[in-house]
Amino acid sequence: MPTGSAPVRTLSPHAAAELTAAAEKLLIETAGSTTDPALLRQLPFSASELSDEVRHACRPVDTPEGLYVLRGLEVDDSAVGPTPAHWSRVGDAGALHDVVLMLLSAAMGTPIAWAGQQEGRFVHNIVPSPGHEEEQTGASSSVLLSPHTEDAFHPGRAHLLLLSCMRNHDAVATTAASIRQVQLSDADRELLGRRVLPILPDDAYAEAQSYSGEAPPVPTLWESEDGPTLRFDPAYTPLDRAPEEHRAAYGRLETELERVSVAVSLAPGEVLVVDNDLVVHGRVPFKARYDGTDRWLKRSSVRVPGRRTRPEAERFEHGYGQKVLEAHA
Repeated sequence: MPTGSAPVRTLSPHAAAELTAAAEKLLIETAGSTTDPALLRQLPFSASELSDEVRHACRPVDTPEGLYVLRGLEVDDSAVGPTPAHWSRVGDAGALHDVVLMLLSAAMGTPIAWAGQQEGRFVHNIVPSPGHEEEQTGASSSVLLSPHTEDAFHPGRAHLLLLSCMRNHDAVATTAASIRQVQLSDADRELLGRRVLPILPDDAYAEAQSYSGEAPPVPTLWESEDGPTLRFDPAYTPLDRAPEEHRAAYGRLETELERVSVAVSLAPGEVLVVDNDLVVHGRVPFKARYDGTDRWLKRSSVRVPGRRTRPEAERFEHGYGQKVLEAHA
């Protein structure tokens, strides 16, 4: 079981009220819909007007853990309604929290979405869904969600991942582990820096899984200007194709990530911010009830313009045909 704790940043009541008021204003000005293109156009301007306190809380991750928990926001359990049984049934439930999350995302960089996932929405709803209990996706429940970097198959994946808690009565933990805290030999780092295996699209991207192009091999580890970074998703990496020495090094990396892993049980209103180039995240198994009280998170993804943490060769990858959408003016 993972141990340890996550760094915490806390918004004052004034800053939390400011964020909520800014989100309410955006909703009023854009017909009350988080999918309104006008909201996406206005979002960067509204984020730029946030106070220094809010923007300071949104500063880059600055510890080896590669993550932090943002506290100070609140969620009214009765007002958000029951946990839906599928992301497509959420509608505008929690719309205000969607916009708060989008404002935080825009203060950190450029919010992104995927044309092929959850209908191109910029905020995804992560809820357990009947029939998906054993998948390696956010809709699962009864299995361990293997530690991974988000959307590792794609060169346009997020630099930052934000998970905002709407409900978590059972204290279901998100697991996380930073590459900056593992201990690996130079030989293992060299092996895992080679382009040996591809990372395939996960089950949330049915269209990408049928893409006809050749799957490009990618490195698992590489050295950026700031230190080691990784691209990791063992559930969708065909390790059986690799030489034995590569599989052994990969296994030692998995063991090290487990050793340094922390468990973060988010409370309603808390937002977990993860550096997707440093940290793998997952989730412990739990028993879904499907009675409206199950764990419910909202997720947003952010790219940071000008960030240089990835190999240059990534720009030549096809991304399995998946189009990245950006929220900007």
